[in-house]
Amino acid sequence: MRLTELHRTSSFRLATSFLALFGVATLVLFTYLYVEITGFENERVDDWLVREHAELRREQTADLAARFEQQNLYDTRHQRPFGLFDAQGRHIAGGYPGDRPEIPAFDTPFALRLTGLEHHPPARCIAMRLPDARVALQCQNIRDLDHFDEELLRALLTAGVLTLAVALIGAVLVGVSSMRRLDAVTASIEEIVAGNLSRRLPLHAKEDDLDRLVRVVNDMLDEIERLMHEVKGVCDNIAHDLRTPLTRLIASLERAQRRAMNEASYHATLDEVIEEAVGILRTFNALLRISEIESGARREHFAWVDLGTVAADVFELYEPAAEDRAITLALHQDDTAPYCMLGDPSLLFEAIANLAENAIKFAPPGGHVCIELFRNQEAISIRVRDDGPGIPADERDAVFTRFYRGESSRHTPGSGLGLSLVLAVARMHGMTLSFEDIERGCSIILTTAR
Repeated sequence: MRLTELHRTSSFRLATSFLALFGVATLVLFTYLYVEITGFENERVDDWLVREHAELRREQTADLAARFEQQNLYDTRHQRPFGLFDAQGRHIAGGYPGDRPEIPAFDTPFALRLTGLEHHPPARCIAMRLPDARVALQCQNIRDLDHFDEELLRALLTAGVLTLAVALIGAVLVGVSSMRRLDAVTASIEEIVAGNLSRRLPLHAKEDDLDRLVRVVNDMLDEIERLMHEVKGVCDNIAHDLRTPLTRLIASLERAQRRAMNEASYHATLDEVIEEAVGILRTFNALLRISEIESGARREHFAWVDLGTVAADVFELYEPAAEDRAITLALHQDDTAPYCMLGDPSLLFEAIANLAENAIKFAPPGGHVCIELFRNQEAISIRVRDDGPGIPADERDAVFTRFYRGESSRHTPGSGLGLSLVLAVARMHGMTLSFEDIERGCSIILTTAR
């Protein structure tokens, strides 16, 4: 992104919006300060004039000329020029330069220009009409205050311009920083679109809102990459694992076609073909079942389920199969209270049933399989444990992959989809599926979300 497109970034627009808001607030504040400060100085001068005016009223009118002349002797800089004027406005006494000016109002302060002085400085004055038609004028030269007002205004304007300039530079820097981060994110996304699924969006140490969004997107990319690899693995595994039964099925049909068989041989061949076709159909049904679960379509039908009841149903279903293999199947619960959670009872039954079926399948004759429910303050757990050969630690992640068959299970009936289905059900319910390290056998724990 070029700098000419900086104004299109949301961060720059937001920064400039705050800059405009801050500028308006600063203008209002500086205007208020200027008006209050200058008003305070004028009020201070007017208060002094009112006091002098009141004192002047108490004096004898005959002594005003002498007093004004005495005051003029000490006012060499004409800071407080007083003037006494006759009825025709001619100057009688005092330091006021010139004759009587035009007076807008008597007995109240007013603004006046001292035209008789150099540069015509501004002043605040108050006038009093005497009984003999003379006029007494008292003034305060406010040239210094006027200069102070100008300097104050210049300082406020300078401070405002500098503040807005610094804020604008800050907005540009924020926008440029945001552009660079967005450029890095865009480049990463383009690389991902190009096919590099291992690429992730860059993270910074700020842990701001964009980093939180990037972290969520990276988690989503991890899940997409996992699913893509899983889909690829599924395709490869389908081609590999279904090739053998399909080859056997075709061979049986070709053998039946080439050879002259009696009715019993044909029935036997058909039974073999049906068995192979049923196995293939069972595999595809399992794949469709996993896809249905992973879609989450059934999550909206969740209801409160007692896991203890579900585990008891699994125990009753598989107890005869365990007895046929001389395996002791046990069910343990740490108390009689219900183990309630939100979920789909049929899917939870299917997940626990798959764990129990695998345990019975791999337990040795005369072995033991235990389904155990326990809880703590935060979660409910279901443990399915057997004393079979177990799963090596380096294969525990791989066994959840579809069609994966470990070395110990190569010659055992099955499609390698059971634990994949359990994992899909666990993810749908927000549960975790983990292995427990034990000396002998295999122990898998399903734990609800905390």
